[in-house]
Parts: sequence; structure tokens; C-alpha cells
Amino acid sequence: MPRFTSLIIAASLAAAAGACAPVVATQGFQAVDVKPQDIEAGVDTRETVLTKLGTPSTASTFEAENVWYYLTQTTQRYTYNKPKVSQRTVTEITFNEADGKVATVRNLGLEDGRQIAMESRETPTRGRQLTILEQLLGNVGRGQLPRTEDDVPGQRRPD
Repeated sequence: MPRFTSLIIAASLAAAAGACAPVVATQGFQAVDVKPQDIEAGVDTRETVLTKLGTPSTASTFEAENVWYYLTQTTQRYTYNKPKVSQRTVTEITFNEADGKVATVRNLGLEDGRQIAMESRETPTRGRQLTILEQLLGNVGRGQLPRTEDDVPGQRRPD
């Protein structure tokens, strides 16, 4: 019996320890052979960057495709809580317009980001608010009766 009790205690401790471990997820660009930090300014061109890193996560809209961004983000989530960003890396590669070579390579982290205040108001919709009973029972009695062969649209009436 003492062995059974110690087995239950060990299993419960293992479950409690497993519940505290975060679920880690990585989204975005993941370097395989070459890291974005290995790109050299003045040496690499658009073609070599595409060959080494692949297609960028996004390109600048306003600088006529002269800035490419490679984005990576790691999040951690404990049990049923919302995921929190633990690490973010943004590599910004700027190209010269004249020769298409890399002008600068900047690495930005989570500390370089800014919080943006989102508007929490909602746009009101027309109409009235339905209660839960109205939502559940609102369509009762509104449906059509099952069709018979006699009233199928497009059929001639028998004379």
C-alpha cells in the first residue's frame, strides 16, 4: 500500500510540474543556413539576399521596394493564459537604388518596438439587442413546411 501511495504522489507532482511548463511557439522567418546578420552591406545584392534568406516577410510600401524586413517572433503561453511575446527579431535590409546592393542591415528587438493605443470603442449597429431566448427561439415557426411533389417550382399543373 505505501508503494501505491508514493506512486500517486509522484504522478501528481509530475502533473503539477508539467502544468507549469510554457508552450513555446515560433512564428515568422526562420533562418536555415544563413542568418540575416550574415548579410554584408556593399557586398550582397537583392539576388544574393534572395538566394541566402529567401523571400522577405514584408517589403516597404513607401520606399519603392528598397527596404526588406525579415520578422521572427517567439511566444510563450502558460496553461489557459493569453500568449505573451518573449522574443521578437526584425531584420531590416536597405538597398541602394542605383546598383541594388545592400546599403544597411539593422537588427531590431522587442525593446525597439512601441506600444500603439488601439481604439476600444465599437461602431453601433442598427436594430435592437436580442435576448438569449429570442436568439434561441427566434426561428421557431418561421420555416417553410416540407415541400411535396405537387408544388415543386417549374412544374405544370395537371389538368
